[in-house]
Amino acid sequence: MTVPGSPVSPGASKMSSVPWKRLELAALCAYAVVFYSAMVQRSLRLARDYSGKLYGLRAGSIPGRLNDSSDAQWRNFRGNLPILTVVMAAFLIVAKGLRYGCSLKGRGASLVWLILSLIYLCYLHGACVGFILVIAGVNYAIVKLFARYKYCTGIIWSFNLAMLTLNRVYEGYSFSLFGQQLAFLDNYRGTFRWHICFNFVVLRMISFGCDYCWTLSSSHFDHKKHMQKCEVCYSGKTCYFALQEKGLSVDKYTFLTYLCYLTYAPLYIAGPVVSYNAFAAQLDVPQKNYSVGQICCYGLRWILNFLLIEVMTHFFHYNAFVVSRLWRQLAPFEIFIISYGVLFFMWLKFFLIWRYFRFWSLVGGVETPENMPRCINNCPDLESFWKSWHASFNRWLVRYVYIPLGGSRRKLISVWIVFTFVAVWHDLEWKLISWAWLTCLFFVPEIVIKSFSNNFQLLYLFGESWTLFKSEVKKDIQIECPNNKANMMSRQKVPLGGSFIVNYV
Repeated sequence: MTVPGSPVSPGASKMSSVPWKRLELAALCAYAVVFYSAMVQRSLRLARDYSGKLYGLRAGSIPGRLNDSSDAQWRNFRGNLPILTVVMAAFLIVAKGLRYGCSLKGRGASLVWLILSLIYLCYLHGACVGFILVIAGVNYAIVKLFARYKYCTGIIWSFNLAMLTLNRVYEGYSFSLFGQQLAFLDNYRGTFRWHICFNFVVLRMISFGCDYCWTLSSSHFDHKKHMQKCEVCYSGKTCYFALQEKGLSVDKYTFLTYLCYLTYAPLYIAGPVVSYNAFAAQLDVPQKNYSVGQICCYGLRWILNFLLIEVMTHFFHYNAFVVSRLWRQLAPFEIFIISYGVLFFMWLKFFLIWRYFRFWSLVGGVETPENMPRCINNCPDLESFWKSWHASFNRWLVRYVYIPLGGSRRKLISVWIVFTFVAVWHDLEWKLISWAWLTCLFFVPEIVIKSFSNNFQLLYLFGESWTLFKSEVKKDIQIECPNNKANMMSRQKVPLGGSFIVNYV
């Protein structure tokens, strides 16, 4: 019996809210079933009715179904997957065989990985590997020469931004620019443009330079305090964050290890991005956070997700609708379905590409951050979206751009610099710069509202309402402008316009 006016116990209040939460969960599940049933039914009908008008459909691996091969990046990755898997197997067999058979560590492992990686790069870029080695050598000399100066990181950044710009302006250079005696080398440029992959090399060169400069100064990383909060480190292992922040002894920053880091085959083409400190630390002691069984399960999950995208591209031709520009003939709900489907296809495509190379790296003994730690449907705001889309790049930006600029103390200013760099890093195009600034226009109000929500609990509900409202506005942009995907693509075929929208059930 409850006496009127007496306080209600927290336990009773919690118990009374349970039925409402169950009803809410049941309602959301029912909504999800209805929504996805309608989406699948309408998607199948659209694929059937417009199959003769869609570009990029080819004979598929499922009998009686055409495969949507309109996305060039996925088509190339899928087509080269067999040979890429052979390369992965050969690399791992030789590298692990020599590493464990000859008990190689540090310098020995670096030499083996470097030789194997250079063979791989010669196949990809041919004679253009020379450009990579020359630029890498100049960067190494700059780091070693100016590391003890106050503005060393500024010099490192200036050189790498200059290289990033010149590589794009000159489209990877022609050997004839350096003399007619070298012009014949233009006939041996390999199968893949080197300056496209070099964007990731730039990130690694900056990482090496900054990590070395910060190692020469006193480290502010409190490992004991970190161990109290980190379950991995508390259990006796070493997490990726600790490997990155602890720093290394000065003798670990050698030219051999540096080149091995820049060209490491499993991560060279698409990442994930790993810091120099974390990479070099795993040369002596291979990663132990993932057991053989966990890595096998990781690979099995990748296979299941690959089968999922195969079913998706054979039965739902979302990307082909955008490429063919047939969305203009569709009803509003059908346009929404195509927009949502394209965004999910993009997420799943990069999920598979990045996890493939991360799996290769894990088997080789190098742990890297997960690029897609959560589903895109589980990102209710821009901040959570950017932390989960290309997450290793996000970590790199936080460590080498955001924190040096002042971190949370200058968040409203830093966000503009960070996103401008992201746009320039992808490609030198004004539409990417405009994409970056438009993203900041959405991001800044979110930062302000969240700041007020954290400081004043009375504004919490308003902050949540603003987040939901903003998500709906972003969703409307994607629905009304599905051709944003074509307009917001870099030359690397990295989708940028679609990332405005976070669709969720």
